[in-house]
Amino acid sequence: MVFARTSKAASRLSNVVRLKQMHKKYLAVVDGIMDEKSGTLEDYLYKDERNNISKVVDKSKKNAKLAKLEYRVLEESPKNKLSLVEVKLLTGRHHQIRVQFANIGHSLFGDQKYGTRGKGKQLALWAYSLEFPHPVTKEILKFESEPNWETPGWGNFIKGG
Repeated sequence: MVFARTSKAASRLSNVVRLKQMHKKYLAVVDGIMDEKSGTLEDYLYKDERNNISKVVDKSKKNAKLAKLEYRVLEESPKNKLSLVEVKLLTGRHHQIRVQFANIGHSLFGDQKYGTRGKGKQLALWAYSLEFPHPVTKEILKFESEPNWETPGWGNFIKGG
């Protein structure tokens, strides 16, 4: 989360977001060992407001929106059949990461809605990197935060590989 100290800075930060100059990366623990170690997922998602879920649908479905992300496997735990994945969102859709990985058979660990493993545990999805130009100086600012590597799901990996 980013806060601006002045209304002018807030306006400039809003412009950074509008121009897609704010870059976020996520870490996720997903079920299984992925065959493709990096790639792009591109699907059309439909948000079911009544049930608060999203679904992968055909692009011809009314109100379907393009969802696109890039991923890279950082580490694998063959013993537990889990993968640690870095995710870069190219679009920002409702439950996008969760839905797209579940759709390819690699649901997120601890996902109560779309997943199969780790139910009852905390969702293993972590926004770990935020990068954007300073609203005045234009210097690139980068902030990073790591998950607790000792909690369920995350504990299968050695501090992000």
